[in-house]
Amino acid sequence: MARTRKGPSKKKTRKRSPKPPPLRFQLFRVVLGLVVLIVLVVAAGVITHHIVSLPPPAPVVPAPDAPAPSAPAYPKPAFEIYPDRDIPVLPRLPESRTPNRFAKPKVAIIIDDLGYDPAIAERFLSLGRPITFSILPHAPYTRKIAREADTMGVEIMLHLPMEPDEYPHVNPGPGALMSAMSPDELIAQLERNLDVIPTVRGVNNHMGSRLTANSSQLYQIFSILKQRDLYFIDSRTTPNTLCRPSAHMFKLRFSERDIFLDHVQDPDFIRRQSQKLIGIAKRHGQAIGIAHPNRLTFRVLRDILPELEKDMELVPASQVVHPAG
Repeated sequence: MARTRKGPSKKKTRKRSPKPPPLRFQLFRVVLGLVVLIVLVVAAGVITHHIVSLPPPAPVVPAPDAPAPSAPAYPKPAFEIYPDRDIPVLPRLPESRTPNRFAKPKVAIIIDDLGYDPAIAERFLSLGRPITFSILPHAPYTRKIAREADTMGVEIMLHLPMEPDEYPHVNPGPGALMSAMSPDELIAQLERNLDVIPTVRGVNNHMGSRLTANSSQLYQIFSILKQRDLYFIDSRTTPNTLCRPSAHMFKLRFSERDIFLDHVQDPDFIRRQSQKLIGIAKRHGQAIGIAHPNRLTFRVLRDILPELEKDMELVPASQVVHPAG
């Protein structure tokens, strides 16, 4: 039997672990790491010192003609809804009370819609003229503006919100008298509005084209005004107004707006309206203009009032109301 030859035997080999680097190389790496760390710490200190030593930023100084900061943003109601056409001016005084033809005619300027911007109210107060403030009853700054006006001797009216024909598309704002109210509801709301500003001398309507054409509700309103000895000035936002005959029923001290001065915010327009106001005053002995708390209106009035006062006497609204006839 033949023998089989065994092949050469394979010896198992061990893997050798790498030799550690020399000791001096390890020391070099440690020293290098320390040097890098020291450099980073020093650099961070230099940067921090530079930042800390920078001068503080200069305060922002507004330009001299920059507008004053406005009051906090509150949602303002719309100003009056102006009639599509001028309502004819009626004589304001009965014949027996026609003024001396040599006397200056009396003009009252009412600033409506106050209560949302104390800064513009202060500007009108700075005019130092006997203008009249008509203040909305439930605006954020109603009481503040009323107090300042009282301090300055400026006459105050309640700018009474009333329902317009355009409601509900146009909302007259909080405290409005609405045609759907019962007599008790309407009177209670009116008295709440009046109680907000105890020093009011009179009332005029804010909007109100629907309510001022409703005689039964006007009777309810005017009965309260008569009890409180307050006058009423019709803003005449509709040619269908029944305020004059209704005031006559109660012998209420009464008058009507002649001109809106600034429903177009253009300085030349406001000047022309002011001249129209003087013309009406010369024909009828007195006139009433209504303006609004706009900065342009303030600037124009500030510029033109000294000249206008050569031809008219500027008076509070209480001096141009009389028992309705």
